[in-house]
Amino acid sequence: MLKPIVSIIMGSTSDLPVMEKAAKFLDEMGIPFEMNAFSAHRTPTEVEDFARSAEERGLKVVIAGAGMAAALPGVVAASTTLPVIGVPIKGMLDGLDALLSIVQMPPGIPVATVGVNGAQNAAILAAEMLALSDETLARNLHDYKQGLKQKIVKANEELKEVEYKFKTN
Repeated sequence: MLKPIVSIIMGSTSDLPVMEKAAKFLDEMGIPFEMNAFSAHRTPTEVEDFARSAEERGLKVVIAGAGMAAALPGVVAASTTLPVIGVPIKGMLDGLDALLSIVQMPPGIPVATVGVNGAQNAAILAAEMLALSDETLARNLHDYKQGLKQKIVKANEELKEVEYKFKTN
């Protein structure tokens, strides 16, 4: 049985449509992960237990999505030395409230933060961290990023075929 090395957590299952983008990327890269819902406000004991046991369970990175007050990533970071990547979830104030809550951590409790609803980027960042000690994963990430480049090259070729009266290229 695979043991997870990344944990995706979210404040509630209503965050799943955003956080599943992280799950899909980790799946694509072959990175074993777990997924759970924890609330820093509704289940604080469970959050602290999760964070304190994360390293001994073999986890290497935590991706934590949260909206509004967005305390979950910071509470987890306060109880573990593992890297925590915060994903602000759009809710109130277009996610700005969550973004600021996650970004404004006190000295000594860092949380890496991606853009609002940026769960896929959180998974890519987690994979990049893991790739520092995994050559196969590093190659897979390189191939992934080359694929992104090829999509833009192809898009530019297709744009050449689009005609407008005053378009010059």
